[in-house]
Amino acid sequence: MEQIPHGSPDDPNPLRRLSLEQLRRRTSIKWRAHPEDVLPLWVAEMDVPLAEPVARAVTDAVALGDTGYPAGTGYAEALASFASERWGWDTLAVERTRLVSDVMTGVVEVLKLITSPGDAVVVNCPVYHPFHLFVEHMGRRIVEAPLDERARIDAGGLEDAFRRAVRGGRRAAYLLCSPHNPTGTVHTTGELAAVAALAARHGVRVVADEIHAPVVSRSARFVPYLSVPGAESGFSVMSASKAWNLAGLKAALVTAGPAAAGDLARMPPEVGHGPSHLGVIAHTAAYRDGGDWLDALLGGLDENRSLLAALLAEHLPGVRHLPGEGTYLAWLDCRALGLGDDPAAVLLERGRVALHPGPPCGTGGAGHARLNLATSPGILTEAVRRMAAAL
Repeated sequence: MEQIPHGSPDDPNPLRRLSLEQLRRRTSIKWRAHPEDVLPLWVAEMDVPLAEPVARAVTDAVALGDTGYPAGTGYAEALASFASERWGWDTLAVERTRLVSDVMTGVVEVLKLITSPGDAVVVNCPVYHPFHLFVEHMGRRIVEAPLDERARIDAGGLEDAFRRAVRGGRRAAYLLCSPHNPTGTVHTTGELAAVAALAARHGVRVVADEIHAPVVSRSARFVPYLSVPGAESGFSVMSASKAWNLAGLKAALVTAGPAAAGDLARMPPEVGHGPSHLGVIAHTAAYRDGGDWLDALLGGLDENRSLLAALLAEHLPGVRHLPGEGTYLAWLDCRALGLGDDPAAVLLERGRVALHPGPPCGTGGAGHARLNLATSPGILTEAVRRMAAAL
């Protein structure tokens, strides 16, 4: 029997509100991919109730039968207001946005505009593994630019990757993950400005996946790529999906820099047919009215980051962990544990804890695993206890 403290529906921290019994009633992939004796800390879903303003907007729409096709620019306007208030980004132009079904669809459609089959896409590995899958599926080549030992962008390595990517006069793109998944690295203004300068020097187009943008520690600051000098020809793809746990309500936005507006205008209209109207309603409500809920979540995530560091130090001192300032993911270096290239597989089998495997994240992923800490402190504590017992 799992002795995990129950959640409290009155706790202001959304991560403490749901019990394990309530969570196991969910039918999403997080809770159905593994048997019930497994604690799932793998896929990027959060163990939180829906933010009240989002739930109200969706249920009001359902009550009205407002379940048709999306229309208007309310979503983009809500994001622009949020970006201005939270990040001081006042130049997000609604007229330079396009609605897409989700962030990876937006990334793919932008890459189709600015590269051709056989062209290269540069990524900073280890990185969110669908980058590799989607890029290769559309007939482009992955060129890796590994992060440095601090899990930050290595400018020298990135420039070398850009040179290789454009060799022979080919077009190339750089798929920037910001904040970075799986390490949680939050890129600074200086780092992003250096990226823009290198990209301009080598003729590489930048596409920033900024899906985790709102999920940044209160001690850090997220910097939108398009807000830095020299980024005018770049693109950003965002949604409220990660910050408000809306993966099942599909809607995202592509934003083009001023010099990329002509490229965005070439995006086929049918690309915008995929988003859900209810998704647009939910994401709009999140950006417009979900700030208080988000602040409570960010506080809970900061607490869980500290808790995880303490738990690892006490129970798994052999695990090297550089706490990230962004996302709700933790990148665990398990190489000293002697569990092979895929420690997640061993910890699942022996400890009944599901983590995301490191090897699919590219170079630097072997011997690592990604842990989703967007859960209750009780579940997080039990998960680390199980992992330690598995050794």
